[in-house]
Amino acid sequence: MALQGAFREHINILKKYNMETMEIRLPSQLQDIGGLIIPGGESTTISKLIIEYNFPDKIKEFSLSGKPIFGTCAGSILLADKIEGRKQEFLNLIDIDIKRNAYGRQVASREVELDIEFLGPEPFRAIFIRAPIIEGMGPDVIPLAYYKDKVVLARQDNILVSTFHPELTRDARIHGYFLDMIRRKV
Repeated sequence: MALQGAFREHINILKKYNMETMEIRLPSQLQDIGGLIIPGGESTTISKLIIEYNFPDKIKEFSLSGKPIFGTCAGSILLADKIEGRKQEFLNLIDIDIKRNAYGRQVASREVELDIEFLGPEPFRAIFIRAPIIEGMGPDVIPLAYYKDKVVLARQDNILVSTFHPELTRDARIHGYFLDMIRRKV
């Protein structure tokens, strides 16, 4: 989704896999793709643009068709069912409760090594920028990575979310996992 945020960085990572990409700016473009990434950026701005361009129902239809969606940082907030314990009336595509800017202000941003089992023995260097925290998960959500006992990468069916920015690293393994979801049609 190329409305705001780090969409170009996701495109650059996907090029490592020779994956054809499309900058999605209109709901009608969703019919031409096999998976959607909602990037990190400013969640309030992205949500306003999603509404302005009439995306909500089309994104829900896209998800219900079984096509994978990957939300990073702000994207995870937009896909969440709840924000800080309150049900949000938006996309509600993954049964998580998320807290915005949970690590503090921009100066509290950090890079950490994460052990992510499905990626193999080499740690993944995760970049957290004004990152949210997943505070709760429904029974169908699978935690895939933790940082300080908090889930930072999770999946429910065809929805994948990370509270960090995998697109800002040179490590393409999480994007490779998402591409496998697309190839397998989850």
